[in-house]
Amino acid sequence: MVYPSRQMKSKVQFRLRVYRDDAIAIGPGKIAVLEAVAETGSISAAARLLGMSYRRAWMLIDEMNQALVSPAVNTAAGGSRGGGTALTPVGEEVVRHYRAIENAAKLATAADIRALTRLLAP
Repeated sequence: MVYPSRQMKSKVQFRLRVYRDDAIAIGPGKIAVLEAVAETGSISAAARLLGMSYRRAWMLIDEMNQALVSPAVNTAAGGSRGGGTALTPVGEEVVRHYRAIENAAKLATAADIRALTRLLAP
């Protein structure tokens, strides 16, 4: 009996984390939250977009804000005009550098990644 071959897809993912003491100051989850805040203008909307609780998103932002020289995110309380959340210039810079590092790593390792993935079973 011949079994149909299943085509498996490989995936390579860089997971850069920057630690401050024992805590992750900057990492993939925190960058995702920053990008979602930039897109939605709201922590609660960012959390919904990412499928996480508001509390979790807020904690990630708070941890990052405390680890940086100045906050990555500014929030404005609600009111007649509503609240809002936006990245600060530091937050924008953190995202920009993080994504640049990921891209540089991907480009620098492309040949090794191709060689490594060729060694995976089909």
